[in-house]
Amino acid sequence: MIRSTFAVVERRAEHAVTFFYSHLFWNNPGVRELFPEDMRPQRDRLFAALAHVVTHLEDPALPGYLAHLGRDHRKFLASPALYAAVGASLVAAFAHAAGAAWTVEAEKAWTEAYGFVAQQMKRGAQEAAQAGEPAWWDARVVRHERYDEDLALLTLKPRQPFPYRPGQYAGVSSLRVPRVWRTYSLANAGRADGTLELHVSRIRGGAMSTALVDEVREGETLRLSAPGGALTSRTAPGAPRTYIAAGTGWAPVKALLEEVAQGPRAAEGVEARLFLVARAREYLYGRPEAERLRERIPGLHVTYIASAPLHPRDQATERLVLALPTCGKWPEHDVYLAGPPGFLAETLPVLEHLGTDPARIFHDRLPAVGRLPTRPASTAEWFIEPPELLWHDPEARSPRWP
Repeated sequence: MIRSTFAVVERRAEHAVTFFYSHLFWNNPGVRELFPEDMRPQRDRLFAALAHVVTHLEDPALPGYLAHLGRDHRKFLASPALYAAVGASLVAAFAHAAGAAWTVEAEKAWTEAYGFVAQQMKRGAQEAAQAGEPAWWDARVVRHERYDEDLALLTLKPRQPFPYRPGQYAGVSSLRVPRVWRTYSLANAGRADGTLELHVSRIRGGAMSTALVDEVREGETLRLSAPGGALTSRTAPGAPRTYIAAGTGWAPVKALLEEVAQGPRAAEGVEARLFLVARAREYLYGRPEAERLRERIPGLHVTYIASAPLHPRDQATERLVLALPTCGKWPEHDVYLAGPPGFLAETLPVLEHLGTDPARIFHDRLPAVGRLPTRPASTAEWFIEPPELLWHDPEARSPRWP
């Protein structure tokens, strides 16, 4: 029942989500101030999360996903009353968008489903609070470096210890862009002074990335959400592994390599490969640090790939695809992959074709944030061009080309 009604609503996704927020804010006026001024990214993420839940109803990992979501939503100051208001508006929006497909049975199914979702999210939030985890961490900007007009490296000093694993990301918020959170990978392994490094690439039209690149200054305070991410080390010490990073996907890969360099067996060497990819040679900003890591990790082989001068930036991906088959032993390697969504989509099939076990390719997934696509309006259009679901991964990060 849930899937059949969702299939109808999914065709009218933008209409349904717009109705949802209108209903929520009209019936709960004080709630609007919890949300950012620009609601378009928020609307996309809401429907993407709904799609994830609907498509993973039988997944044993779903409660854990929802608990993580609830833990993360503490930074939005989500209260029990807000959960109840969201549930009422969600049912109202689905009833409006589903039309004749909305029945008493459908309403009962969705009410029960949302009750389960809210219960698991509140459980995650409660467990985090009981463990003493703050809703967010304040962190002072102690260094701000510009590499070009669109790329900045920020060094942050949290006011209290920030527990994370190399390869993870954290949500970042600034008072310059109120109530907006964006995820960025943490670009270093643990340091004695507790500082964290972020690589921020300006996104066209992106308020947060523009603020972090152009406006934020040393001494300012940013907020960090609880860390998350699936791009953490799974490889046994000394076992072979390959790292592939494109653009600011270099940030989590750099953290993973630093973890190897700090390990007790680093001096023994490993069988490791690094492919560092950029849209042009001048954008290989990670090259100096990669060279230093090569000196610290015996056995690390580094390959730099960029588009030729005056050629489209997509040529870098084409060059990578040609370079990968020249390496052997792919079935023996764990592969850590980080880059823009399109880059991942092109690279994953190549790795599997070379014999890499899909279960040993580790990466985070998140589609680029944009407006919800237009849905087919008729049954004929539906069959001719079925819409793609908007996927959402709780362990998500969105690295970009610099």
